[in-house]
Amino acid sequence: MQIRGIKRGQTIELTEDLAIPDGREIMIEINLSPALDSEEHWQKFCQLFGVWSDQPDLDATFAAIDGDRHQHHGRKSLDFD
Repeated sequence: MQIRGIKRGQTIELTEDLAIPDGREIMIEINLSPALDSEEHWQKFCQLFGVWSDQPDLDATFAAIDGDRHQHHGRKSLDFD
């Protein structure tokens, strides 16, 4: 079984659900993922956001979201009956 995680101090945070009961002893083999240099990191970033490049209505979608966020919907009144 392989599962990814991120080390933070003395804790390893798993990035996936692990179907093992709490309290069960496990053995861990550590294989470091190769670190990305800044150019590789930038390429992955551009690839990720490049998926949105063919969305002709993207500007309208974000404008609608922004409009909804800034609408005043008033305050709810308290009902004391």
